[in-house]
Amino acid sequence: MNFASDNWAGAAPEIMDAVASANEGAAPGYGGDDLTKRVEARFSEIFERDCAVYFVATGGAANGLALSVMTPPYGMILCHEESHVQMDECAGPEFFTGGAKLLPIAGNAGKLTTNAVAKALAGFPHRPPHGAPASILSLTQGTECGTVYSADELKALCNMGHEAGLMVHMDGARFANAVAATGLSPAELSWKPGIDVLCFGGTKNGCIAAEAVVFFDKAKACDFEFRRKRAGHLWSKMRFIAAQFDAYLRDDLWLKLATHANAMATELSEGLAAVDGVEISYPTEINEVFAVFPDGAAEQLHEKGATFYPWVTPGDPAGGKMHRLITSFKTSPSDIAAFVSSVCNAC
Repeated sequence: MNFASDNWAGAAPEIMDAVASANEGAAPGYGGDDLTKRVEARFSEIFERDCAVYFVATGGAANGLALSVMTPPYGMILCHEESHVQMDECAGPEFFTGGAKLLPIAGNAGKLTTNAVAKALAGFPHRPPHGAPASILSLTQGTECGTVYSADELKALCNMGHEAGLMVHMDGARFANAVAATGLSPAELSWKPGIDVLCFGGTKNGCIAAEAVVFFDKAKACDFEFRRKRAGHLWSKMRFIAAQFDAYLRDDLWLKLATHANAMATELSEGLAAVDGVEISYPTEINEVFAVFPDGAAEQLHEKGATFYPWVTPGDPAGGKMHRLITSFKTSPSDIAAFVSSVCNAC
């Protein structure tokens, strides 16, 4: 009954096999090998656009480095108040950008709206040299609350951002789950609505350490390769990240893994919603379930071996009583059944 995080799930067998296979023989370092070049080209095929792709090992590095080429150090990044870049990266974006200001914005269920962004921009008018100029609109897909932006929502936000002179960044740590949930193509949830840079995550969905920063306009990659090197994320044995993505993208493995994780979350959410006294806080659209249990129930569940965590954020509607439960490609129906049964007994 482990619903702590999809980071706890380990790696898919196909990923492990690919890494072992890449270990045979010698290959040029620092991304100069044929496998890395081939997988970089594969991203352009998947996104139906000639992209500039850079591999890094962590999502925090992907976000921080992507943001660093999109804003000056005196710029301002608009993001949701519950976003990962705001809440969970230990000021990494500020560090990588050299001090750019994060402007957190409230929004229901982890999503920004055009009205909220417009209000935020209006509150920071152009006042050189005193006011930090807005540089970036950062969106998360799927969101930290387990919801998904539609293509129309993305288009409206991107249009507003671009009209205001902002570049648009997408934190796609769970982008696979969003694509699987909507049935739309990767292009329809990224550059077609107007996303400039996507941090495409693999680690939460079956990879070991594999993140890709994807620039949909190669000119906007600017000096990224130098920033990646300076940050210590130019892996000397880059083929091991490439090998993960090679297996991950082959035969739509990434979508199969995400589809299973999403389905398990739906089953878990529906099971919990049927228990008297349990409230589901947000719509369950990807592999995250947010629930409020009756007093004392969470403690009883932990005692029975269940693993999950409280979820307290600036936008918490439950006054500190909400918990987050995450499913993964390894979650089984029996895991769900055992947990729901335990919840019934605890409530």
